[in-house]
Amino acid sequence: MEKPILIQNPFFNNNTVNSFLRFIIQNGENVGNLKAILKKVKDELTQKDKVREDAHQNMRKATSLSKQSILLMHQKKYAKAGKMIEAAKEIISKLQGSAEEYPQIIYSGMFSAVLQEYAEANIFHGLIQEARFVTPDEINVPSIDYVLGLADVIGEYRRLVLDALREGDAEKGQEYLTIMDGIYIELMAMDEAYMLVPGLRRKCDVARRIIEATRGDVTQEVRRKSLENYLKQFEHAQRKKRPPKG
Repeated sequence: MEKPILIQNPFFNNNTVNSFLRFIIQNGENVGNLKAILKKVKDELTQKDKVREDAHQNMRKATSLSKQSILLMHQKKYAKAGKMIEAAKEIISKLQGSAEEYPQIIYSGMFSAVLQEYAEANIFHGLIQEARFVTPDEINVPSIDYVLGLADVIGEYRRLVLDALREGDAEKGQEYLTIMDGIYIELMAMDEAYMLVPGLRRKCDVARRIIEATRGDVTQEVRRKSLENYLKQFEHAQRKKRPPKG
């Protein structure tokens, strides 16, 4: 009986096993280095995750403070609104400082919305308190976020108009409407730059509808006021024509 022919696996023989063992022994130090490298990577990822979580929390807080300041201005609580804006400014300054080390986390898209809300609050506050437009440099906000925040101010002025009309002050409502028109016209006059600001076209479309609705409200109130004054004058004239009693 012939002996079976044993075919050796070229990928698994004594030489291969010995080489593998020598690799493990000789490279034990390298494996240790790999563990150290991966631990460092893990620590960096953990740190970045913490920075991201803290940043998002601070962004939400800064946005909330800016929104609250606008609401307070509508309630004519300007001093308290100013404090809210200052608190938001402090948070935003810290975030901008963190951006030097973690730009990919801070400038991930969410921060732009925060800056727009902050810019809106500052512009609105400057107009109400000082009757002037603050500049992007004054509030340390990029030009694009400033412009987008400016477009949102138009909506806040509609609220001022409606409040004035409710108080019977149609003239003040007309003044506010003039400011709304002015902002809108200047934004539309930016020519080529208008197309270079992402989201501005949509905001201007919304602003146009807001202005048209507000103009209708003001016109209606002015006509009502005019009719009311006419009736009062007519009644007064009629009283003068009546003969005295007795």
